[in-house]
Amino acid sequence: MVLGVSGGIAAYKACELLRLLTESGHAVRVIPTEAALRFVGAPTWEALSHQPVATSVFSEVPEVAHVRLGQNADLVIVAPATADLMAKAAHGQADDLLTSTLLTARCPVIFAPAMHTEMWEHPATVDNVATLRRRGAIVVEPAVGRLTGVDTGKGRLPDPVELFELAKQVLSGVPRDLAGRRVVITAGGTREPLDPVRYLGNRSSGKQGYAFARTAVARGAQVTLISANVSLPVPAGADLVPVETTEELRQATIAAAKGADAIVMAAAPADFRPASVADQKIKKRADGSAPTIELATNPDIAAELGATKAPGQVLVAFAAETQNVLDNAREKLMKKKADLIVVNDVGTGMVFGSDGNEATILGADGSQTAHPRQSKEALANAVWDRVLTLL
Repeated sequence: MVLGVSGGIAAYKACELLRLLTESGHAVRVIPTEAALRFVGAPTWEALSHQPVATSVFSEVPEVAHVRLGQNADLVIVAPATADLMAKAAHGQADDLLTSTLLTARCPVIFAPAMHTEMWEHPATVDNVATLRRRGAIVVEPAVGRLTGVDTGKGRLPDPVELFELAKQVLSGVPRDLAGRRVVITAGGTREPLDPVRYLGNRSSGKQGYAFARTAVARGAQVTLISANVSLPVPAGADLVPVETTEELRQATIAAAKGADAIVMAAAPADFRPASVADQKIKKRADGSAPTIELATNPDIAAELGATKAPGQVLVAFAAETQNVLDNAREKLMKKKADLIVVNDVGTGMVFGSDGNEATILGADGSQTAHPRQSKEALANAVWDRVLTLL
């Protein structure tokens, strides 16, 4: 594997990515630019990779490194990828070892951009990114957050852990069959306020929804991830929309669904909410009695999306059941007018918060496919395969 590092302050984060790649058993050759070495020196890269570091095409001339490295790589990932580096790559420049390697690579190539928002949004960068994507490169969307100095916006390097997860997906050989598609994914569990410090919620960790986002990015989709109360790093390349309550989830999903090719409702919205929210913390009563909490029913977001679904749009619903699992799920499938429903038997306690999932996929065409326990990414890819047949 080749890890390219271009000259941005986020270069220090690539050290963590390098550690994750090498500790998972990959042989990684780091190729920094001269500018990158002003942020992180060659001894650091050599110590972490156990490989020599060079920047010039005149290094390792007998081995013809500027050709050999790209030819032999299974994956090239550039993190961070600056606007300058992507401009050179888009125009085929080869004035150092990294850009030469990018020209000779015939393996998947991932660019993880990091720059100020204005640079990311500049028409020149937009055109260069479009060119690289058109040629088959994976250019992930940068994260939103604190940039260099006091600036905040879109342009942060995605979390190294999530870049590592993306690299794993790409190396697993998943096809780029969602390229040009826009998908909306919901994840996590909503919280319905009871008073300023308490809420009604559920046990959803968001891991399955995040697995859907991660795999969709790897397969080339433009991903909007609507996330309710999740403590997970944002999947590299996904546009995150944070929400808290079921109504916030509803509004964000309906807005994002317009023009989407597929909607995956992996979130666990609360079915009920307190009919009224106390202005102050509800105190214990002197006589020890508990207050009565009146509940109101929340809207069924998936059913609303199913009723207004655009022609050709695919809707995937979820059903977490503890009894009469398949019968209840079939009823939900019809009620929500979904194309597919992913059914979990949550009575065993083996779904929420775990890294694996066991599920059954029911189709509106009457199909039923059981999936034994596997990683949540593997289940997500199985669902995407079904979505693609419907698209």
